[in-house]
Amino acid sequence: MDPIQTFCPNMACPARGQVGRGNISVHSQKERRFLCRQCGKTFAERTGTPLYRLRTPSETVTLVVTLLAHGCPVQAIVAAFGFDERTVADWLGRAGGHCHAVHEHLVETPRRLAQVQADELRVKMQGAIVWMAMALMIPTRLWLGGEVSPHRDLPLIRRLMQRVRRCALAGRLLICTDGLCSYVRATREAFRDHISTGWRGRQPLRVWGRLLIAQVVKRYDKRRVVEVERRVVHGRADQVEKARAASSGEGVINTAYIERLNGTFRERLASLARRTRGLARTATRLEAGMWLVGTVYNFCTPHASLHEMAGKAVRNRTPAMAAGITRRCWSVRELLVYHVPPPQWTPPKKRGRRSREMLALIEQWCQ
Repeated sequence: MDPIQTFCPNMACPARGQVGRGNISVHSQKERRFLCRQCGKTFAERTGTPLYRLRTPSETVTLVVTLLAHGCPVQAIVAAFGFDERTVADWLGRAGGHCHAVHEHLVETPRRLAQVQADELRVKMQGAIVWMAMALMIPTRLWLGGEVSPHRDLPLIRRLMQRVRRCALAGRLLICTDGLCSYVRATREAFRDHISTGWRGRQPLRVWGRLLIAQVVKRYDKRRVVEVERRVVHGRADQVEKARAASSGEGVINTAYIERLNGTFRERLASLARRTRGLARTATRLEAGMWLVGTVYNFCTPHASLHEMAGKAVRNRTPAMAAGITRRCWSVRELLVYHVPPPQWTPPKKRGRRSREMLALIEQWCQ
């Protein structure tokens, strides 16, 4: 138990999310509980993780979540371990929600993306069809997130592009997609900023000057690709080719990387496999599985194309390592016990002058 690297999770505490400020001490070594001296509340070591208040040993839960993240159907886990199907589904929901929070905290921070590819998956559920749209950063193979919707329409693509926007720094950015027309409008709406005119009223918006959009349109005949058309819909063709060569090397405009990632998701998420009886029953469970598989792919799975030489030895790297998010490959347990800090405390807004106690709290915890 390390109180220096622990923060208070109490949302009413002014010291919430603050690490190394001396307000955390060990309350009970046996029960593995900490004490926050600022608010006086105690909390367990597992608070804020999927393992919190589970009676099953954490090693067993970690093993089950690892199997789920690598494509093992829920029914197989029920048969092997003897757990109830609802229990396994609850662990999947807990792990998926936690991975979603880890993704938003660590991955959705501005960085140079260079090239992004996006695509959609048609997912067959019990009695319904839903669409899963995902995006991938090409230089580091970092999965940028996904969205699930019952319709393959503009709102779905807008949400996906807004998620990519939260991951991007302003600069040259190439977006490669398929021929869905919604991508052009949603991308232009997401990657634009306000222009200061000095006049009153709403400021106009302008699309990023170095934004590039290319599309790969495939035509099929009897389920075979008979023609491939490559379009540049935003920017110049020479700029698109320069950006593509700088981020992915030799080749042509393509969506091969995101299609390869789609294959990985179909392998590791049992409900995505074609011609299977292990269909997802609800969109919520499907989304939880998507976040679990995607986050394990980012932080816990070394990618063959990202290895580097460390002297005479080969160093395997995960997409998160290649993107500079972490320095080592995580285990699934390290992912599950990672504590996502809450947002920093902000003083309440009240009329009148603030008391001395409130001013002291602001000076101590809002710096």
